[in-house]
Amino acid sequence: MTITTLEPGEVFVFGSNAAGAHGGGAARFALDRFGAVWGQGEGLQGRSYAIDTMSGPTVFEEQARRFVAFAADHPELRFLLTEVGCGIAGYRPEQVAPFFTGAGRNVELPASFRRVLARRAPGAEGEVP
Repeated sequence: MTITTLEPGEVFVFGSNAAGAHGGGAARFALDRFGAVWGQGEGLQGRSYAIDTMSGPTVFEEQARRFVAFAADHPELRFLLTEVGCGIAGYRPEQVAPFFTGAGRNVELPASFRRVLARRAPGAEGEVP
């Protein structure tokens, strides 16, 4: 899914860095199109939500979990998650999709993340008990 516009109530979720220097990739797109704030590396800003993917996997996972909780607290919004961490940060979907386990129905995961999570679901083919 390529996100170029947002409908009312939709939020663009992108990967950032701790400094909130939104200079490239989806972060630059969020800055230019969806109200991302230069200098804000995490959280809701305009019609976008930043997750720091550049400060290591522990920080990334913590921020992803905070995002999942934030989305759960805002069922009136629909969050369109890009392949956060899979561009400039250099992660693979297999590494980071599990960070978003438990995301609610108002979080639209990228297809690559959905495939990873479906393979990991209890009862999925190849699942080890």
